[in-house]
Amino acid sequence: MSRGTADAARLGMLIFLGSETMLFAGFVTAYLVFRLGAPVWPPPLQPRLPVGVTAVNTALLLLSGYTMWRALRAARHGDRAGMATGLVQTALLGAAFLAVQGYEWFRLLEFGLTASSGIYGGTFYALIGAHAVHVLGALTWLAIVLIGARWGRRTPQDHGSLSVLGMYWYFVVALWPFLYTLVYLA
Repeated sequence: MSRGTADAARLGMLIFLGSETMLFAGFVTAYLVFRLGAPVWPPPLQPRLPVGVTAVNTALLLLSGYTMWRALRAARHGDRAGMATGLVQTALLGAAFLAVQGYEWFRLLEFGLTASSGIYGGTFYALIGAHAVHVLGALTWLAIVLIGARWGRRTPQDHGSLSVLGMYWYFVVALWPFLYTLVYLA
């Protein structure tokens, strides 16, 4: 990827991330309007969110930000093996995050928290589900990059395009602690 193309890709990603920030700002605002307008939150008879398990899950996602950083650093230094290792670790941690979150949702559904069970469930699944979709999108992109690396189509010299993937990954990683604090802890 040429320098001009890489700069254009980074600018495009910054614009995209700006729009995604506005999307999540809208979700958060709606959540806060309903939450602050409710006399009791969460509403009575709703299951409590799994704060402890989600804290560990948060650590997994934060660790994936570190492994992505290591992969990008390896790519900048021409270390193909280090790049691949970091990307695989990032993908595994991201997949583990989604798997744990899926398990949490399955348990919450068993206890009656559904998107249609009221504003509490609806806002929970809209906000947290939107983040999960973004993590899934990032994992899909990461899988495509890994397949390209496996077949020799992605090399450390392509670190400009990898940095764009890193920008998106860092976005979903950085967003999560904010959502976890707002939805699970506050």
